[in-house]
Amino acid sequence: MKEYDIVIIGGGPAGIAAAIGAREEGIENVLILERDNCLGGILNQCIHNGFGLHTFKEELTGPEYAERYIRKAEEMKIPYKLNTMVIDINEKKEIVAVNEEEGILEIKAKAIILAMGCRERPRGAINIPGSRCAGIYSAGAAQKFVNIDGYMPGKEVVILGSGDIGLIMARRMTLEGAEVKAVVELMPYSGGLKRNIVQCLDDFNIPLKLTHTITNIDGKDRVEGVTIAKVDENRKPIKGTEEYIKCDTLLLSVGLLPENELSNKANVKLSQITGGPEVNESLQTNIEGIFACGNVLHVHDLVDYVTLESVNAGKNAARYVKGESFKEKGIELKGLDGVRYTVPKYINPKNINEAVEVRFRVGDVYKNSYISVYFDEARELHLKKRILTPGEMETVELTKQMFDKYAECKEITVKVEGE
Repeated sequence: MKEYDIVIIGGGPAGIAAAIGAREEGIENVLILERDNCLGGILNQCIHNGFGLHTFKEELTGPEYAERYIRKAEEMKIPYKLNTMVIDINEKKEIVAVNEEEGILEIKAKAIILAMGCRERPRGAINIPGSRCAGIYSAGAAQKFVNIDGYMPGKEVVILGSGDIGLIMARRMTLEGAEVKAVVELMPYSGGLKRNIVQCLDDFNIPLKLTHTITNIDGKDRVEGVTIAKVDENRKPIKGTEEYIKCDTLLLSVGLLPENELSNKANVKLSQITGGPEVNESLQTNIEGIFACGNVLHVHDLVDYVTLESVNAGKNAARYVKGESFKEKGIELKGLDGVRYTVPKYINPKNINEAVEVRFRVGDVYKNSYISVYFDEARELHLKKRILTPGEMETVELTKQMFDKYAECKEITVKVEGE
């Protein structure tokens, strides 16, 4: 059994940044395991720009952003294994992986960083009635076909779901010559960033049909059309509002799920809301020495935030390997009154040097509201927000001084409030 100080599962933006963070903290014996044939993860197929505005203060495409970190990792001589699938991990931090060249690999790590990213919900998860015909793709699969393989999935397209990847594919398919008939969204608001709604739909006159869903898929061998209908406040289709749209392709952008099958095998506790691990301020899970970062932890809106978070995970894993303990749970954080969840879930003030960033998403659209943070019953932060939407991740910073001020605090709550 080969031994490493830190093993990172996943070689996308989170995994590479975590490895760099660990190496910067002085840990040499690091290994990245990646199931694909190259590093970079999902960024390799995201050829649109808009990446790196926070990290590099310039607009980059996905492959350009990934390349900067891959180059940095290679300059640091961080080892990685490609085409290597991790099939098991356990609480003892023992890893079983497999690849074509070496067969079955058994690896022992002092610390593991989970950086497996997320996957798309398939059609089966949303139970759309109708024919099981060809021409139905997840938006990410269609993106890979177009941007990497050079295939067009179809010519007349309907997109279900208005998450960022669905919005981006509406523009991409249009630029490649397809006609995007509509983007259909169940909720009364889009699940994507405002800039993507403007740049991907408004600029191309693609209609966004809010509070609508698909009630039937028509077609024998290939999709021939879909029936959409307006939904009521319980998200049930309203009879008499049906509309038939002729199309040959249906793209599904109906949510992302953190990829946590391996986490389950190691008995990592997962959040019922995010689907990702519950972590403390150091990004350590309930299993000592197993850390998590990036989209496997919770779905981020910007890769820049993934990178910042993952560098921290790498540095904290390095500190753990050097002998620091992050075992104590600390103060529990709760999201209330419109805040769906918080990451981290627990904060131990002893482990904070200056401040800790708390990230969260709201469950509805709020205008001219406040984000408030309470230490027990005392309101410490009351931040004015012109607009809050579920598609955009929010961040508040809790400083060391705040924890010193409320030294006896038992619970921290983050909520949306009025005046």
